[in-house]
Amino acid sequence: MVLSVLVANPKGGSGKSTLATNLAAYYAGTGRKVMLGDVDRQQSSLGWLGARPPELPPIAGWEVNPGEPAHPPKGTDVVVLDSAAGLHGKKLAALLERVDRVLVPIQPSPFDMWASETFFQQLLEEKTVRKNRVFLGVIGMRVDARTRSARQLEAFLAGFDIPVLGWLRDTQAYVQAASEGMGLFDLPASRSARDREAWQPILQWLGEEAPHWCDK
Repeated sequence: MVLSVLVANPKGGSGKSTLATNLAAYYAGTGRKVMLGDVDRQQSSLGWLGARPPELPPIAGWEVNPGEPAHPPKGTDVVVLDSAAGLHGKKLAALLERVDRVLVPIQPSPFDMWASETFFQQLLEEKTVRKNRVFLGVIGMRVDARTRSARQLEAFLAGFDIPVLGWLRDTQAYVQAASEGMGLFDLPASRSARDREAWQPILQWLGEEAPHWCDK
């Protein structure tokens, strides 16, 4: 069975491509056949793929047009879709028909929360979500979970009954890895151990009983 994950937020600069590419890198590192679909006009994720060294676990690129039917190639294990900013309406509904999980990266600023409020309301009104065919989770981006701003984000999301799955701190590890077509999970454990730990609850929500580095 193919696992399909949509990474979505209506606001640009929220961390969608960072989340999507690192998630794809994780699954590729487990030996699964991964398709990274880019629904964003900027094609950031496909640009990252173009810089990916050939010796790393392979990830296939897939340009997806919202609103048009598409199925991953036979043999695909995981599909990660990096969505466009401003995604809404019929295009959002069409993408939700293709996926199992939706991850919403959001930064804990008033501007990001205000920009996301209508988006969360629309997500919760979609039939696939109401009937529990698609599940939603939020990732706090570039934030320390111990801060006041993190508590404010949790309070904001409590009104929608959407869980905060994890918190990814503001670190140059993601930027440096991305510049070389790599993800956090392509880096040596000595350079990424702290940040890998932050991914554990996210990956477990996605169905990983234990992230693959835990038993090494």
